[in-house]
Amino acid sequence: MDREAEQSRDDLLLLEEVAALTRQSVSTLRWLRHKGQGPPGFRVGRRILFRRGAVLEWVRRHEEVQS
Repeated sequence: MDREAEQSRDDLLLLEEVAALTRQSVSTLRWLRHKGQGPPGFRVGRRILFRRGAVLEWVRRHEEVQS
């Protein structure tokens, strides 16, 4: 089974994992989140979490705008 098939769209990702997935720096993602333009996330305690599916959808929307 390939790695992508094992990953669920409901998986929770940390900011650092979103940065690796999107190839953006953590600081860029923080800035985009501050401006309301980043992938949707939510706070649990002091951590910001993101659903994998929401991040992938955010990337897909940016692909459509660019094409």
